[in-house]
Order: sequence, then structure tokens, then C-alpha cells
Amino acid sequence: MEISARRRGDPARDLGDLEAFYRRHVEDVTRFVSRRFDDPHTVADVVADVFLAVVDSGGAYRSAARNERAWLFGVARHVVYAEYRRKHRAEVLNSRVAGRRLLDSDDIARVEDRLTAESEGRAMIAAMSGLPQRQRAVLELVTVDQLTVAEAPAALDVSSVTARVTLHRARARLRSAVAPPDGILPAPAGASIALSGSKA
Repeated sequence: MEISARRRGDPARDLGDLEAFYRRHVEDVTRFVSRRFDDPHTVADVVADVFLAVVDSGGAYRSAARNERAWLFGVARHVVYAEYRRKHRAEVLNSRVAGRRLLDSDDIARVEDRLTAESEGRAMIAAMSGLPQRQRAVLELVTVDQLTVAEAPAALDVSSVTARVTLHRARARLRSAVAPPDGILPAPAGASIALSGSKA
């Protein structure tokens, strides 16, 4: 009965499913995005764009129900990278302001609190900026976003073997590149989170 209702595209059911999906994952997505941007307006925009992408997926989140968090992080990665590219192409301040959704002071305070909480994650991502793109993506998802090694392949659409090998290489490369005496990975001065880098 439930399957047939979904096949008919029952709007009430679709809306309820999406609302429940949003409530389950909005905090995870906000944390994910806050590790990658330090502007509250950008964070709010990108989080909204992630869930718009879910809506545009035509219900694909249902088929990912067994591992929906990993699937959603895969969607979020694509949206984040699209924003990186947009910012790279449009560096003029007016274009950023024009596309910015308005936030009230309470919204800004909440996002700024999240940004403060995720500052360590942003520093870790900055330290990974020299890694090849695929190595960095796996390492980010496992060490920063705390997906399991079993979930990361689903977010990246690669095999579990590929993900494990890539993760091993990324950790080895990061250890050899950054070896501080106290064992803490610093963020390199002026490090950016650009997408340059070859695949592993």
C-alpha cells in the first residue's frame, strides 16, 4: 500500500517524508557546511541549497534510506564544491551580496555559534589542502565529518576497497607532510580550501 502511494506521487506523503528527512539531518548538514565556510550567510545559503538538491533528486533519498546520511553527505559535497567554483568565478562583492538570503540577528548568532564550534574542523581541512582531491575527500569525510569507513564510499560513489586504500595513503601523506612535535596538525598560513589537486 505504501509503495503504491509513493508510485502515484502522493504530494502529502512526499512533503511529510521531506520534512522528516530535513529534521533528521539539518544539524549534520549545518556542521558539515560550517567546517568549510566561515561566513554565516554563505553557510545558510549552502545548507538551503543542499536540501533543495535533495528535493530536486526526485525522491532518491528514499532509495538511500539504509545509508541516507552518507548519501546526503555526498550531495552536500557536490553543493559545497559548486559554491567554491561560484566564489572563484564571482569574486566581486556585489554579486555575493545580491545572491545572499537575509538572516535576522538571531539566525546570525546561531550560525556564528556553529562557526565557532567548527573552527577546529576548518583548521583540519586547511591542513589537508595539499593532498590530492580524492585523498582529501576521503580523509575529510572520515576524520572531520566522522562518517565511518563503511559510509564514506557511499558518499564518494567509490568501492569500499578504493576508499580504504585512499584513506591509508592520505593519512600517510599527511603524516609525512605535517609532523609537528606535539602531534597536533596546524593549519598552514594562508591555507585555502581550493579544489586543486589530482585524483589518487
